[in-house]
Amino acid sequence: MEKIAIISDIHGNLPALEAVLADIKQRGVSRIVCLGDLVGKGPDSAAVVDLLQTVCETVVQGNWDLGITLPQDKPAGQWQQKQLGAERLRYLQELPFSVDFSLSGKRFRLFHASAVSVYHRVKRKSPKKDRLAMFHNTEMTGDGPLPDIVGYGDIHIPYLLTMKNPSETQAPAKSHEGLMLFNVGSVGVPYDGIPQASYCIVEGVRDFTMPPSGFSIQFVRIPYDIERAVQLAVDAKMPDRERYELEIRTAIVHK
Repeated sequence: MEKIAIISDIHGNLPALEAVLADIKQRGVSRIVCLGDLVGKGPDSAAVVDLLQTVCETVVQGNWDLGITLPQDKPAGQWQQKQLGAERLRYLQELPFSVDFSLSGKRFRLFHASAVSVYHRVKRKSPKKDRLAMFHNTEMTGDGPLPDIVGYGDIHIPYLLTMKNPSETQAPAKSHEGLMLFNVGSVGVPYDGIPQASYCIVEGVRDFTMPPSGFSIQFVRIPYDIERAVQLAVDAKMPDRERYELEIRTAIVHK
């Protein structure tokens, strides 16, 4: 059986990432895919980018990854750009939009926010038409085989749901099998009220030519040293560190 760890939304929180990577290694998982938002919010965006380049099979682009490459007019964004430097900013700007793979006769598609843009947000309770659109081919995903299962990040709230597959022009061919949509949550700044890093492990048989077989999607929560994460932000004199501290302590979004 093949195992793939899927992580997302680290947001410069190095202690949370290190705890997740240690757990992934302990479970014997060697393949890691990151769904973006490596940077911002936390103080160690540069270290996170460097580390993920060494351990990830694929990293796709998040809205913060793309956004930080644009001109910044606020002190927090300017500070993050300075920490990252030109080479890392170029790396973030060139990240791919999505990744497709097959396990156990199922086609998986992973991206950061939605099938149309890193900035287009789809929540768990978004209208069904918006959730079904996650399975469409778009200019950003390309014209490959349509997915049965879609995983994404962006909203920092893990969930999994299944949906009936209507007979629509863009619906996958195997309509009787239904669709599955899941969100991996956030490693660095969860927003579901649980102040622990969140990630997923998918498991199945890699050979897509064989008859369909069993697969699983496992949600994992990992405690980490939040006090160290807070202190790193203080030591770095990071702008807006008070909001970052509040969010990682409470796992609730604060505007």
